[in-house]
Order: sequence, then structure tokens, then C-alpha cells
Amino acid sequence: MKRECNIDARGKFVRLLGGSVSLFLGIIAVGLLMLDLVPINWFTISSTIGLFAGGALGIYEGKSGWCVARAMGIWTPI
Repeated sequence: MKRECNIDARGKFVRLLGGSVSLFLGIIAVGLLMLDLVPINWFTISSTIGLFAGGALGIYEGKSGWCVARAMGIWTPI
């Protein structure tokens, strides 16, 4: 099923950039966890998972041109 594009080129760029940064930070967080430089607890693990999930969603929105928030009727400035 093809979704109708609901964001413009600037919105796509912002979502791709934000998603890429989030994925990069998720990779750094995994490295810090693996090197035991930060404590391993529910907060650090859930934050790392959130970075990856948010990054993946941002990249999907940027590539497809379809924003979840806008689809739900929430106004986004970009």
C-alpha cells in the first residue's frame, strides 16, 4: 500500500538527518554499554532501544515522505 506524501522536501531532510543522528548516538550508546563505561540498568537499556527505534522511524519518515504525527492530525512546524 502506497502512502500519500504529507511532508515536503525540507521535512524529509530534517527527519532523515534526525534519524541518522539518533542511530549514530545509539551505536555510541551500545559501545559505552559494551565497554562497561556506563552502568547497565533499565534506563540505559531502554534509552538505547529508544535511540534505535526513533532513528529508524525518522529515517523511514524521511525516505517515504509520510509523517506519523501529521497522519494523526498533529501539526508539525517542519
